[in-house]
Amino acid sequence: MKLSYFPGCSLDGTAKEYGLSTRAICQWLGLELVEVPDWNCCGASSGHSTNYLLGHALAARNLILAEQQGLDLIVACAACFSRFKKTDIVLKENAELNRKMEEIMGIPYKGGFEIRHLLDVICNTIGLETIREKVVNPLKDLRLVPYYGCVIVRPQELTQFDDQEQPQAMDNLIEAIGAECLPWSEKTDCCGASLSLTRVDIVKKLARGIVDMGKEAGAQAIITACPLCQANLDMRYGEDGLPVFYFTELLGLALGIDGNTWLERHMTDPMPLLASLDLVRKK
Repeated sequence: MKLSYFPGCSLDGTAKEYGLSTRAICQWLGLELVEVPDWNCCGASSGHSTNYLLGHALAARNLILAEQQGLDLIVACAACFSRFKKTDIVLKENAELNRKMEEIMGIPYKGGFEIRHLLDVICNTIGLETIREKVVNPLKDLRLVPYYGCVIVRPQELTQFDDQEQPQAMDNLIEAIGAECLPWSEKTDCCGASLSLTRVDIVKKLARGIVDMGKEAGAQAIITACPLCQANLDMRYGEDGLPVFYFTELLGLALGIDGNTWLERHMTDPMPLLASLDLVRKK
């Protein structure tokens, strides 16, 4: 299966482990990713907050480039996914803005393709039964809480993916790779990552609450699909925190893919936990 792929700024930078593990699992599962040529920042999260036209123009340029590839678009970053879905809908509903974008870009946008998050494709196109069949290293005894964050599943009329209050895709994937998915109250709460440079006091309070609730639920680690959430929760608490994995990293580990390239990039080292459960080799 061939898909247009938008890596975005984070997966090429601060979330490089997400980008590396995404490419690895997609290749393993038979998904051919064709990177959007000459892509640019999607504008999340400051662009659309400061300039309406610019915010949509940044996203629209990428959508136009993806449309020219003639493939459905897959996005791993939750923020990029949200921006693309919003701009796609706005351009389809607002003829005047669409014409303005055509003036700026020199190319019309028709939007004749699907925009999907990677988690959606893995769970609903590849399918959980296929995942179970391909697991060679079940993550038994690993207790996880799934953290979706703010934008991957809401608003539902925008994302068109999973339930916005009680999403289940990542929960089901956790079980498919042999780990234990624990119920908890914070799976769609905001971690405050977009305020990291402006209101650190608020961010620390929100992030601390999520980590503490994960511990209270009995989790050994948090699993997420958002690079902003992962960075925010991973970097703040060290030994007092919890390891925070991308779902692609744990899926790769369960599939038997050597994940040291990305697992060793975390701020809160997950290797002692994984080694204690015999999920990776002890060093």
